[in-house]
Amino acid sequence: MDLMKKISELEQEIQSLKAVIAEHSEQKDELAAVVAEQSGIIEKQSELIEELLEYRNIQSELIEKQSKLIEELQNAAEAKDALIKHYEEQFALAQRRQFGSSSERSPDQLKFENFFNEAEDQADPSLPEPTYEEIAYKRKKRVGKRKEDLDGLPKETIHHELPESECICPECGDTMSHMGTTVVRNELKIVPAKVVNAEHTVDAYECISRECEKNNGKQIIRAKVPEPLMKGSLASPSAVAHIATQKYFNRIPLYQIEKGLNHDGVVLSRQVMSNWLIYCALNYLIAIYSLLKVHLLKETVQHADETSLQVLHEPGRAAKTKSYEWLYRTSGCAGHQIVIYEYQMTRSWDHPKEFLKGFKGYLHTDGYEAYHDLSDDIIVVGCWSHARRAWEELYESIPVAGRDGSNAERGLVYINLLFAFEHEYSEMTPEQRFGQRLKQSKPVSDDYFEWIDSLQAPPKTLLGKAIDYSISQRMYLENIYLDGRLELSNNRAERSIKPFVQGRKQWLFSNTPNGAESSSIYFSLIETARENNLNPRSYLEFLLEKLPTATTADLELLLPWGECIPDYCKVPAKASNIKPEKPKYSSKKGPLHNALQKLRAKYASVNSS
Repeated sequence: MDLMKKISELEQEIQSLKAVIAEHSEQKDELAAVVAEQSGIIEKQSELIEELLEYRNIQSELIEKQSKLIEELQNAAEAKDALIKHYEEQFALAQRRQFGSSSERSPDQLKFENFFNEAEDQADPSLPEPTYEEIAYKRKKRVGKRKEDLDGLPKETIHHELPESECICPECGDTMSHMGTTVVRNELKIVPAKVVNAEHTVDAYECISRECEKNNGKQIIRAKVPEPLMKGSLASPSAVAHIATQKYFNRIPLYQIEKGLNHDGVVLSRQVMSNWLIYCALNYLIAIYSLLKVHLLKETVQHADETSLQVLHEPGRAAKTKSYEWLYRTSGCAGHQIVIYEYQMTRSWDHPKEFLKGFKGYLHTDGYEAYHDLSDDIIVVGCWSHARRAWEELYESIPVAGRDGSNAERGLVYINLLFAFEHEYSEMTPEQRFGQRLKQSKPVSDDYFEWIDSLQAPPKTLLGKAIDYSISQRMYLENIYLDGRLELSNNRAERSIKPFVQGRKQWLFSNTPNGAESSSIYFSLIETARENNLNPRSYLEFLLEKLPTATTADLELLLPWGECIPDYCKVPAKASNIKPEKPKYSSKKGPLHNALQKLRAKYASVNSS
């Protein structure tokens, strides 16, 4: 009984367990379904995470590209601003070159000048003539100046008198007596050039002694006749000198000279005139030209410069190929001034090296590298005017409101102060000038170079060019402190080459190398004559009269300072066109003038302490 009961209880428990197991099986299945569902979710989450990671990588790449693009855009904007600034500078510079003054005066001194309406613009009939000279202010005219101006001119007296029939007293009717002559006024009388057919005749003489004729035959002698410049030609010293002066001094092309002569009734072609000029230059005047070169190379201080020239018929070269005119001249310390032009086909450094062979001393030049590879006996001296021009171009390109305190103003004022000092040294001896430069000018230039060393700018901008020029030329610019005879600029050479440049604008080119060489000879003699206070036309005529029969020993006497130069060739010094160089700094009220005074005061206080 008990056993059956226990079995029954066990069966009941087994049934209960089976029910529990069945329940758990259902829960297991449900759990398995949930697990399977979660696995799918997890798998989807993993895929999503991978997609997110991939998206983040793409986003990072996009951000990086965007950053690079922004940087490129910023660089492009900066480059655009720099380019715009560069074009603005170039435009302002072009405007100044086209419409502004070509003088190197500081901007405070520049003013518009009416070149095309000068007579009408300057005329004022209401003004008396002249008690005062109108400049920028009124000053009393120096007494006696007119007399000094007229003293060097030939005098012609035009006498005005009454006829005898009018010398009757209006009151009593008696004849009046002469009581004196009064000078009423002086006038300038200009006599136009006159062309004359100069016919040379020769007198012949015969011996009239019959005994002489019987013993010696008929004897005939003739007067001596000067040799012609060119056999079978109408050329005379005065004609060739006139044509040369018109072309090379007055810068009138031969075709215009031809027209002018035709209007005066003279038939003379430009080809004939050109032949005359070339023949006389290469057969006569070259002797003086060569001797001037010998004297020039004996000097110890020189200036050099060069400019382009077009020669149409050069062997082996196209007509449009550039040739060059080189210039060498003495400095202000020379006893006699000499200016030499030399024609060469190229701008190679070989030409100055060959020309200056044997020269020992100082050579003023601009920054052209051809002058920097010459003999060890030559010390190149740089040009502070060229350094100043770079700052002036930058200054002019800046709007007026932005100039005050700018780098351009500071650079200008440093160099202006050097020129201001030079103006004060102008009356000193070379020894005194040497000492004052070391004391006053050298500290200014030292500070200037220290300042520009601290500046940075793109090389193609005007500021970059101004900095680069001074830094690259420093060793040559500072050579000014080696000798008191040296000059702060190469403007002396530039002034001498300017007549050639002005003439080139008129006659444009030379036809042949012989023509270019003869032009160099005429320019050399004319400019050297001017520098030595000679009338170029009279001096050329004198040379062409003497050179056909001159010996080598006579040539020294024919130089512009020679003992046999006649007085009619000489021009009084006061009437000479050679004027001292003006200081290249502002002397009028204005921003640059004020800045200059501040800088001067700064160095004055340093020197006094």
